[in-house]
Order: sequence, then structure tokens, then C-alpha cells
Amino acid sequence: MLARLKCILMLSGLPKRWQAAVYAAGGAVVGLALLVARIGNAASYLSDRPQTCVNCHVMTDAYASWIRGSHGRAAVCNDCHVPHGNPLAKYVFKARDGLKHSYVFTLRKEPQVLELSDGAEPVVRSNCLRCHGRRLVMVRQTEVSERRCWDCHTNIHGRARSLSSSDGVLRPRLPQAGFGGAGKGEKP
Repeated sequence: MLARLKCILMLSGLPKRWQAAVYAAGGAVVGLALLVARIGNAASYLSDRPQTCVNCHVMTDAYASWIRGSHGRAAVCNDCHVPHGNPLAKYVFKARDGLKHSYVFTLRKEPQVLELSDGAEPVVRSNCLRCHGRRLVMVRQTEVSERRCWDCHTNIHGRARSLSSSDGVLRPRLPQAGFGGAGKGEKP
């Protein structure tokens, strides 16, 4: 088994010229992947820091409304937007959602009005109930009728529902994204 793996890695049976080409192409792919990960602050997405969300300019209004709202004093983005209870499920969800966001925002396919995906809605609803369920018995009753918490609580991320309708004057100075700057939940 080990000998076979070594044979595959050494590209035995290929002429030296082809071996060199395969290794060069592999090195280029790995190098490019590392460069893209560095430029995109990929390591920052392993944290729960809300400043990471503003790595993407589309999220600046959501960040601004969070930091000025009641949730800015009590919760971070991941408290509402990722599953809890199982660390593996949390990181699988973050990876899947992050890849989708990377695709959409890189290719400039974001909708004018940002909305939760079908997969994210039950996660956010579950997290609303996780934090507020004891105080809001009515939420459990309305859950049966498929009403979403944010149907009534429209101010969770401010009044702006469109990427072009936000008031840029009210935006705070954004923090340095990545691992530098303010700590978890700290305001810049």
C-alpha cells in the first residue's frame, strides 16, 4: 500500500518532462489557492468576530445597524446566523454558506435586496427562539403559522432593505477585518 502511494506521488511511468509539468501545475494551483485565501482573509472566518463580516462590503449596512442596535450589546453575527449545539454543524454551515457568498459576491450576482436563503431561515428562527423563547410565548404559537420573527421585527438590521437605499452618513468607521483590531463584540 505504501509502495503504491509512493509510486503515485512520484508519478512513476511518466517521462521526466511530464513529471515536471505536473509538479509545476500542482504547485501553481496550491500557490494560487494560498494567495486567494490570504487576500480573502480566510482564516478570519474561523472566528466569531463580527468585524469579519465586513470583509465583504455588501455587509457594511448590516454591520452598522448591528453595532448601533440592541443586538450589538448582546450578540455577535454568529449567535444569530449559524447553528449552535454542534461545533461540526456550525463550521460545515459556515463553510457552505461562505462558499455560496464568495461565489455570489465575487461574480457580482448579489440581489439588490438581501434576504436569508431557504437553508438559513430555519437556523435564524431557531436562534431567535433559543435566546428569546422563554420571554415570548407567542413566538411558539406563531411558528405554526410559518410567520418569521423578522416579519414583525423589521428593525433587526435597520430600515434599509436595498443595497442602494442605505444612508451612508450613518455608517460608522469600519474596523480592520481579520485578526487585528477590536476583540469579540468590542466596538471600534
